[in-house]
Amino acid sequence: MITASWFCRIRKPVSPIRDNFADHSRLKKDKLHIALVGNPNSGKSSLFNALTGLHQKVGNFPGVTVDKKTGMTELAPGQSANIIDLPGTYSLYPKRADEWVTYKVLLNQDPTVHADIVVLLADASNLKRNLLFCSQIIDLKVPVIVALTMMDLAAQKGIEIDTDGLERELGIPVVPVNPRKNRGIQALKKVIQQVGRQLYQTPARDFIARSPQAAGAVMEVKKLFADKELSDYTAIHYLTNHESFRLSPSIQEKIEQIERAHAFNPTRIQADEILQRYSRIKQIMQHTVSEPDPLQKTLFSERLDDVLLHRRWGYLILLVVLFLLFQSVFWLAQFPMDGIDWTFSHLGASLRGILPDTWWSDLLINGLIAGLSGILVFVPQIMILFGLITILEDTGYMARISFLTDKLMRKVGLNGKSVMPMISGFACAVPAIMSTRNIENKKERLLTILITPLMSCSARLPVYTMLIALVIPRRDVLGIFSLQGLIMMGLYLLGVVMALIVSYVAKWFIRLKEKSFFILELPVYRAPRWNNVVVTMITKAKIFVVDAGKVIIVISLILWALSSFGPGGQRQQVKDQYAREMRLHPEKLSALERQKQSALLATSYAGILGKGLQPVIHPLGYDWKIGIALITSFAAREVFVGTMATLYSVGGGKDADPQTLQERMRSARRDDGSPVYTLASGVSLMIFYVLAMQCMSTLAVVRRETRSWKWPAIQFVYMTGLAYIMSFIAYQLLK
Repeated sequence: MITASWFCRIRKPVSPIRDNFADHSRLKKDKLHIALVGNPNSGKSSLFNALTGLHQKVGNFPGVTVDKKTGMTELAPGQSANIIDLPGTYSLYPKRADEWVTYKVLLNQDPTVHADIVVLLADASNLKRNLLFCSQIIDLKVPVIVALTMMDLAAQKGIEIDTDGLERELGIPVVPVNPRKNRGIQALKKVIQQVGRQLYQTPARDFIARSPQAAGAVMEVKKLFADKELSDYTAIHYLTNHESFRLSPSIQEKIEQIERAHAFNPTRIQADEILQRYSRIKQIMQHTVSEPDPLQKTLFSERLDDVLLHRRWGYLILLVVLFLLFQSVFWLAQFPMDGIDWTFSHLGASLRGILPDTWWSDLLINGLIAGLSGILVFVPQIMILFGLITILEDTGYMARISFLTDKLMRKVGLNGKSVMPMISGFACAVPAIMSTRNIENKKERLLTILITPLMSCSARLPVYTMLIALVIPRRDVLGIFSLQGLIMMGLYLLGVVMALIVSYVAKWFIRLKEKSFFILELPVYRAPRWNNVVVTMITKAKIFVVDAGKVIIVISLILWALSSFGPGGQRQQVKDQYAREMRLHPEKLSALERQKQSALLATSYAGILGKGLQPVIHPLGYDWKIGIALITSFAAREVFVGTMATLYSVGGGKDADPQTLQERMRSARRDDGSPVYTLASGVSLMIFYVLAMQCMSTLAVVRRETRSWKWPAIQFVYMTGLAYIMSFIAYQLLK
């Protein structure tokens, strides 16, 4: 039996003078680099946010599409440290791309990241599983600190942990923390400083006994790297994964020779290692952890899961949750949206009365302000939608959605892991497609990439809300449900249903045969972190206004130019014609002015472009202005709103009434006098935007993830064709 004395904490015997001089100078000279690691759902992101606050940035690890979250924290006045949040993993035997990122950093094989100290987060309510990863890092002989999270949940389960005893058994510092409530953070920072000054040393003995089968190979590898002083366990990983390490060809060949000479079998070594580690972990748990009788009553989370994950009621509850989500987007956002729309319409009217009738005033009112109104009017809905989604994630219900839908996903060629990228697609398809790297099965990953853009992203939300308000009456169903909210939910469900149908069909054409397994750890139910909800809402609104806003404003200004200028001869004929009409009929001056502006818009460059596209889109019920919007919104779907705002503002003229954009669109007429926006044309246009590939960024990221233009081309063709056919059917049925 391995005794605890093997792993006792060793303090470096330094004098107070040396402590206050040599070690502090070291901290000032070299900023510490701290890596946060741990199992998924161990609280790592919460601790990262608690340590870094707003001093963080997101990038990508070189060569892989894996998020690289870094930040800075202040350990003490004048002493700062860099924090890097590494992807979650269960052990040092990686399978996915994100696990390889963590693995290479811990094995010092990433040229861009060097960790001086590793802070491992361990879930106190599930300590046995977390200690496996912890024990592996200990045997790498790197400075490591255990941050013990979920202590409150462990207490609810009746689990008591002797943290001092656990620290003695492991031989490394153990600090209880609660990042959600900002508890234990200062204690953790203090321990980080002490480890940085080398007041703690890693245990001299390995966590488990050296494997007799690998002893000879390990010794020879350690001799190859005598200058690095590899630990036994590190040497085993050099033998197992040296092909993926940054080593010279000669060293690679020598390691291959060692493997052959000693008949090194990594699978057998790994199996033996895991058995030994869990045997040792069992001993540690017996000494330091008191667990309740397993026959005790289940926790509230488990009782709640009996209802929410019920094989019948669970699906009904899911539909109710989604229904309330989309109803709330309309209920809560209606008043601020109306206020913003009214403000901009009256601002434009006021400026028309004050400013001179020049090109620059027209640019300001009908180009800049009209484009800006098309951005800001939808900020309330975007904030509310993302706030509600964040609440679902924080409470733990989002993971239950993956669990509930796994059975359905498998019938169409996917599995439960495809659900999270698809749900993320409701926010934006670009990061959602990048998140498919967590799907190990190549066929399921490719299918998920191909259908994720069918999820209605936040960029479609402004288009939906504008068209729904335009053609769907504002009335209640059964006295309590908003008809507009029901239509909104229907559009989102249409995207989901079509995605499943496309996946079912495509699975027969993508001939990749791999077995897949879906293993999901369900987080416990928790109260949402309201500060996190608010920060997310503000961040998403800022991203929409800044990132999408720049595109919308630029395209709005370009559209103003295209809408305000055209071939000189045609425009001059229109001006001369209406000048004569106004002299002959001065009593119709206002009506003739509106007709003149509409005719000038039709003879502009934008009008010529739209009328050239009209024969193609006429069967769908669209006019030439909608055709222009379809072209411009390929840069970004939400540009549709800015395009409409610009086109209808330019067509309004200086003496136009201070109408809102919806009022101007509602009064739009075709050449035969019929309204442009009817129930048939509005529904057709909504369906087109549900199904069409109207985003260059999405195609670019699909090309990046699949490393081929073949799949983006297939995606663009099938989505555009599907959108055209379904919109045509809808218009012909409803007109």
